[in-house]
Amino acid sequence: MAEPSIRSARVPTVRIDSHVLSSGTVGSETLVFVHGNLSAATYFEELMLSMSENYYCLAPDLRGYGATEDLPIDATRGAGDWSDDLCALLDALEIGSAHLLGWSAGAAAILQFALDRPGRTCSLTLVAPVSPYGFGGTCDADGTPTHSDYAGSGAGIVNGEVVAELEAGNTSADSPAAPRSLLREFFVRPPLQLKREEALVNAMLLQKLGETRYPGDHDVSPNWPYVSPGRWGATNALSPKYYDVSGIADLDDKPPILWVHGDSDPIVSDNSLFDTAALAPPDGSVDFPAQPMVAQTRRVLSAYESNGGYVREVELRDTGHSPFLEKPEAFTRLLSEFLRSHRARRSGSR
Repeated sequence: MAEPSIRSARVPTVRIDSHVLSSGTVGSETLVFVHGNLSAATYFEELMLSMSENYYCLAPDLRGYGATEDLPIDATRGAGDWSDDLCALLDALEIGSAHLLGWSAGAAAILQFALDRPGRTCSLTLVAPVSPYGFGGTCDADGTPTHSDYAGSGAGIVNGEVVAELEAGNTSADSPAAPRSLLREFFVRPPLQLKREEALVNAMLLQKLGETRYPGDHDVSPNWPYVSPGRWGATNALSPKYYDVSGIADLDDKPPILWVHGDSDPIVSDNSLFDTAALAPPDGSVDFPAQPMVAQTRRVLSAYESNGGYVREVELRDTGHSPFLEKPEAFTRLLSEFLRSHRARRSGSR
């Protein structure tokens, strides 16, 4: 038997020309991997190879990332552009339904897809997922906005030094804001250094930048931290002003869900280092509670389960924001067991 390999292709669709990695046999059950922010499909290559004996694996670069056609992101639709692009890709490949895995911001895309297109999702695997209420600007487990204009979320809270290092194409670790430094310090739990670090850093540098890409535009707010979401770009798309998928709890058709997260995640947690609350003045002059991101996810998924859905939560010890990169054997085992127990829910899956 030939060794499994990763194939790369551009797939024209009715919405966008998508760059897609694939492995496995066309006609097998389809498993789609959707990456997160400051990344691309290449992050999944090792996982795809480990799953390709039993699944036809696909990993697209999202709009605004990687080698996919460079088109703007309409943030007022939340994750709608990404969800619609994913649907267009599956349609172009004549795939009726699929197992979907979303990492971080990629979870937003697949949850929106499940909401928008009931019956086309065989299962959902959420890996260190962004909260169902987006990132930033909410203050309790129910997703209540801290301010009515959603100040503290969106493009205005992105560190300008990170954008500058991306624009400069910095491949070194000479700045805390450089892509390599972010990968080492926040994507994985230090001191882990990944074997494919060069490829992953290069993928980060393919991030599309600008007011309609990353991070997007922003407005001035009278509320601390004095910025609120604009209308364009990846970060605004994840603002709770536009993004809210808590309605999955009420879906009539509920695909089974596996939720995997690390116990040392500095990005998506109840005290995220990237939440504006972490920057609040220490003198207590500003009342801006931390967003309880994990508690929000747990609240929504508990409702999903109470309403008849299946949910399995797994927290991996000594693991940061990228469980599939940090604990590949344990993660692959979890994913394989989950998918085996929920195979072919849809007769139209391929």
